[in-house]
Amino acid sequence: MSKIGLALAGGGPLGGIYEVGACVALEEAIDGLSLVDADVYVGVSAGSFVAASLANGFEPRRLARMLLGSDGSQAFDPSLLLRPALREYLNRARAIPRLALQAAREYLGNPWRHGLFESFQRLSRAIPTGLFDGAGVDAVLRRQFSEVGRSNDFRRLKARLYVVATDLDSGQAVAFGGPGRDDVPISTAVQASAALPGLFPPVEIQGRHYVDGALIKTLHASVALRDGVDLLLCVNPLVPFDAQLAEQHGAGHRQLSEGGLPVVLAQTFRAIIRSRMRVGMDRYQHQFKHADVLLFEPAQDDEAMFFANLFSYRDRARLCEHAYQRTREHLYQRRDELAPVLARHGLQLNLEVLRDRTRTLLGAEPAATATQGLARTLDQLQHWIDARRAA
Repeated sequence: MSKIGLALAGGGPLGGIYEVGACVALEEAIDGLSLVDADVYVGVSAGSFVAASLANGFEPRRLARMLLGSDGSQAFDPSLLLRPALREYLNRARAIPRLALQAAREYLGNPWRHGLFESFQRLSRAIPTGLFDGAGVDAVLRRQFSEVGRSNDFRRLKARLYVVATDLDSGQAVAFGGPGRDDVPISTAVQASAALPGLFPPVEIQGRHYVDGALIKTLHASVALRDGVDLLLCVNPLVPFDAQLAEQHGAGHRQLSEGGLPVVLAQTFRAIIRSRMRVGMDRYQHQFKHADVLLFEPAQDDEAMFFANLFSYRDRARLCEHAYQRTREHLYQRRDELAPVLARHGLQLNLEVLRDRTRTLLGAEPAATATQGLARTLDQLQHWIDARRAA
């Protein structure tokens, strides 16, 4: 049977919510696919949170309800991301008297050689490396992965999980969960992978400091491909927004500069990572010719994804549902392209599911009669047998 992998890119909390909605749609619409039974998972930044949860057996639909708190046990609370990094502030503040004394001695000892600004520049070392404390991510995941049947140990998972972070002192990407790097708690690796510089302090692991894994590449699909994956499903939630295209499709025209610095930075960041990812995807086609790589991402005129408010429950719920429905639409639009690729790996699109417009992510579970379930199982079995014969 084919070795199936899932690679989830970075994208902040909204990106993670989008990825969960997309994963529900993928699993529901592709017969034979179970995203809690994949062989390899790769997660970067927010994608590492989702990948680690799937590898621990949290099914996509349940994960969506946990993230949004609709099952009574909210796994993600945005306020966790806004807790001040008090320990970091305190440690930096303690260093100010010593740094100021050293600067004064340097300047007064030779004011002609060392200017005032140059001497006191060393005080910049007292600036905190992050505004907010990311330890809440570690705590939440430790609690979730301590449940019966879960594990916070890479080595105890039934599948291979890679969580990618960036070594701050070398600038190199590091895949926790790989050989020699699988003794780190999964929750700590996820915290490191999501430690965006400037917002969160670097995370110390075994004497080294790590920051956001998306600094090098946003997807790191090659990690799964080097593990021998035959079919890799990739979800990238961040694409640059095309305001003119959105206007052509009926949305109001927006000048992004009117949104201020946060919107300008968001657009810039998305453009950079999208360009790098496209280069990587082209390279994979030549470097890993044995594998099929399928990428799913929002459309560039997707206003709901670009302008969603992380701290609005309504927006978060709407975004998750939006990701689910848009992924379903993309699967149907690409059905002729996807069908032969999936067939090579014993999978097939369920067009009946994709055509059913009554399906929702946040509403009731899709109903299915026993006869329908049996018919689908037999269809999957026959499709698998046909694929094995062809192989």
